Amino acid sequence: MAHLWEIMIPYDSIELRYTSEGHCIGDIKTDLPGVMRLKWDLPNACVQTIDQHLQIAQKLASDVDLRILVWQEWGKGFIKLCKISPDAFLQMALQLAYFRDAGRFSLTYEASMTRLFRDGRTETVRPVSLESCAFVKGMDDKEKSKEEVIDLLKKACDKHVVCYKDAMQGKGVDRHLFCLYVVSRYLEVDSPFLEKVLSEPWRLSTSQTPHTQLPNDKWDLQNHPDRICAGGGFGPVADDGYGISYIIAGEDTIFFHCSSKHSSPETDSVRMRKGIARALRDMQALFDSKTKQQ
Repeated sequence: MAHLWEIMIPYDSIELRYTSEGHCIGDIKTDLPGVMRLKWDLPNACVQTIDQHLQIAQKLASDVDLRILVWQEWGKGFIKLCKISPDAFLQMALQLAYFRDAGRFSLTYEASMTRLFRDGRTETVRPVSLESCAFVKGMDDKEKSKEEVIDLLKKACDKHVVCYKDAMQGKGVDRHLFCLYVVSRYLEVDSPFLEKVLSEPWRLSTSQTPHTQLPNDKWDLQNHPDRICAGGGFGPVADDGYGISYIIAGEDTIFFHCSSKHSSPETDSVRMRKGIARALRDMQALFDSKTKQQ
């Protein structure tokens, strides 16, 4: 869908263009038959099954509370001035926002690509580390100076970069755990270790998605800021958790898609969105004087 959208915008709507009535410019040259509505002969049992599952799907969809944060106070350009990985910086912001929201650290999922391998798909990065926890606690510790908190942040981000690279190189743990689970089921062997590890909920599920899929100069946001897109997100993995997708769009904009379930009394997407904005501002304040000098 992302590829299709990007092809439509620069090529179809900008170069081929449409008339004021919304029709394609040019003459219709085709021998294709006209559109014909298909009539399905469905037994009553099938219709009832479809209706039942439609109600289930509608209930699931209506329970999702999705809120979008369009962050334009600063973007990737500012983070690079701090000499920190943008992805690691944003992951630490999410850890800070979640801890303030939930009052605890929880198992966090971040998707990593394994394209270095043939048929490679994804591996899991686990952003929660001893270093990330130390930074989060340090942010609200009034006895710590800005320099001390910045040092904690850089250590947490450095650790995150190492974990991300390990995941990309096949050195993650979650795909290995899944393979052990598959083998244990095949051999019909009970594993208390796997049962405990795999039953822990991912209360914070995150992923950075690319803003552009095609290497195209027409997607230069500096010259074409009107072609920016907020993209899409996903729902929470755990019933009492959050699903947060973020998109770094150019140098000055970051989109966050924050989702949770209306049925959960512990989560609130509006509250979490405000928490992310607060975390970003608090982390910016650490570097204000230094970035202004640059």
